[in-house]
Amino acid sequence: MRGPEVPAKALDARALAALAANPGCSRRAILDGAGVDKAKLAGALGAPSGFGQSQFALTRGNAFEARVKADGGAELLRLAHARLDPGAEPPATAAVPDLTAHGPEGRTARTALALREATRAGGWTLLDHPMLALDVAGSLAFLEPDAVVVHPDGSWSVVEIKSFPMVDGAADPAKVGAAARQAAVYVLALEEVARRLGAEPQEHDPQREPEGHAPRREPEEHDPGSAPVPRVRHQVLLVCPKDFSNLPAGSAVDVRKQRAVTARQLARLTRVEEIADALPEGTCFAPDRPAEELTAAVEAVPATYAPECLSACELAFHCRERARAAGAVTRLGRPLRAELGGLATVEEVLAAAHGESGDPDDPAVAALRRAAALRAEALAEAREAREAVPCP
Repeated sequence: MRGPEVPAKALDARALAALAANPGCSRRAILDGAGVDKAKLAGALGAPSGFGQSQFALTRGNAFEARVKADGGAELLRLAHARLDPGAEPPATAAVPDLTAHGPEGRTARTALALREATRAGGWTLLDHPMLALDVAGSLAFLEPDAVVVHPDGSWSVVEIKSFPMVDGAADPAKVGAAARQAAVYVLALEEVARRLGAEPQEHDPQREPEGHAPRREPEEHDPGSAPVPRVRHQVLLVCPKDFSNLPAGSAVDVRKQRAVTARQLARLTRVEEIADALPEGTCFAPDRPAEELTAAVEAVPATYAPECLSACELAFHCRERARAAGAVTRLGRPLRAELGGLATVEEVLAAAHGESGDPDDPAVAALRRAAALRAEALAEAREAREAVPCP
């Protein structure tokens, strides 16, 4: 669907978080599932988007991440110990396994092996840019978190390294929220790895849990001969520059809410195969196709546009123009769309407000008519007030 010679664009956690935030958008689901480069597609459609990070921000972020992970990740592990696991033994030494392998599948398998070995060995282990896999609506997404830390008790924590500052111990709430949603995707992928490892036959008796730590969760229908399921912590470590300097500061971020929402939304996604089966035969989103053909292909897939798409999707400008042309109320925001019930277009809203259509017993229609009456009354009073003032 993306073209015979067009390489697939891999899904990342940022894209999955955005997809989970708008599960009703079949257009994004099929394009992401097919590996279509939406930025190139938007340019070919004549609606390029400025979505994405600048090269300067990427360079600054890479430099900061290299500093945080210097000396075998000593500073990162110190922050993980202080913010996530202060009761554990300090990370005087830590293992940093080699995760290199051929292709994403090989790296995913190597990451799972390293996690299993680190969990059984005990002690601190730092996995630098591990590779995780997560099934999303029938399409396998390979995810690469900044780091994963294995604690001495065998539990796992996600580490997110961002370049926005942490001033006086606090960062921009909007940016922290975006980082939490992204980390929640990694947590879900790690839980999949933990479940698979827990289903493996146990080679030796499980070690006794250290005092002061909750017991590890057992898988459903747990086999007594299988190993305990490693615990994936729902507190992630967010590492940012401290007070606009290049020194790292860490903060524990609870992602239980984001994880639950993301899991629920991803489970609601329509499978890619079902969306593809409903498309006309030969539908292709290759950016080298004529603009008219591309437009027809994109319009064949229904979209659910909302203002939030402007900060999360490369096709947002194209979808916004189409929503404006159709008079869709979704372009005014999801809360308003929810309040209007079955009224989906601006024309329907105005007709209901003026008493031209709509069920009077519908709460949305009744509220619109009441608002229209109050507006007319206010305008009439203002007009009478102007007419009562004598001209100078």
